[in-house]
Amino acid sequence: MKKIGVGILGATGMAGQRYLQLLEKHPTFEVRVLVASQRSAGKTYGQAVEGRWLMQTPIPENIRDLKVESLDSPELVKERCSLVFSAIDSEPAREWEPRYAAAGLKVVSNASSYRKDPLVPVLIPELNPHHLDILPLQREIKGFQEGFLTVKPNCSLQSYLLPLYVLHRRYVLEEVVVTTLQALSGAGYPGVASLNALDNCVPYIAGEEEKSEQEPLKILGEVGEQGILSNPEIKISAHCNRVPVLDGHLACVSAKFREAPELAAIPGLWEEFRARPQELSLPSAPGQPIRYLHEPDRPQTRLDRDFENGMGITVGRLRSCNVHQIRFTCLSHNTIRGAAGGGILIAELMKASNLL
Repeated sequence: MKKIGVGILGATGMAGQRYLQLLEKHPTFEVRVLVASQRSAGKTYGQAVEGRWLMQTPIPENIRDLKVESLDSPELVKERCSLVFSAIDSEPAREWEPRYAAAGLKVVSNASSYRKDPLVPVLIPELNPHHLDILPLQREIKGFQEGFLTVKPNCSLQSYLLPLYVLHRRYVLEEVVVTTLQALSGAGYPGVASLNALDNCVPYIAGEEEKSEQEPLKILGEVGEQGILSNPEIKISAHCNRVPVLDGHLACVSAKFREAPELAAIPGLWEEFRARPQELSLPSAPGQPIRYLHEPDRPQTRLDRDFENGMGITVGRLRSCNVHQIRFTCLSHNTIRGAAGGGILIAELMKASNLL
């Protein structure tokens, strides 16, 4: 099968590097274009990341000598590929991602710039694949021709939204209080200064609480005639903290439902959950999206973040809540499921939906 050519915007950063690592042997996608800032443009990729390649595996050999292109080259990128994964920061993403879509490219973004836009789907493939139905309206209103823009959600909510969704389908979610303990790699590279990170927890991450409270409502919403409508019935209160862990976002959740869940039935609902056959067969999809751990001190970031190659979610410590109805702890890998792996899964969903 002929592979689909893809590009990476922001290829030299941590998220861009993770994309390259995960795509090295991908059965469907082949990296053909690397894009970065003017500082790296014109260099080979090996030269551009010399001394700052952060992955535990070597730079893919077919990538090392590839020339890095400038971000202001969407037409050039379109000549070499049809899909780009955007790992650029939110400020340049706001300007350039629509330009890439207008040039006819399909864009899967990690940035937060367009997550609030009712015409842009924020996708977790096992949860809301039907939000892709908004793309014809997006093209019509935004004037895109062949291209479109899709977005991956905030990395921290990946750990708890899918377990909540499984219960929401049965009991109808009403209120959530969540405290996230987020890894240092979520801040990118070089990230948090060592003197701020060591022996410390920082109880503030700019913009994270707002994203954690708003994005789930859109993901759990429905496609309307004028755009995606956020769920108006659910209330979420979030506390977001940066902790001295390299990878893995942990979340402590208390939740209330319209119908009180039967505590003993919940682990089985999580363990038995599977995506629809179409999403289940995607190359990067976890065979078991959610695993429940019965040990009283799990999940733990170091022990459990790599479940299902970093694409699965681990849940534990389920018990009744004195304020709400239930509480539990959950974990996901923030740079795989929460970033590059989640973006690749979205692209695989689009391929399976005949959108590429």
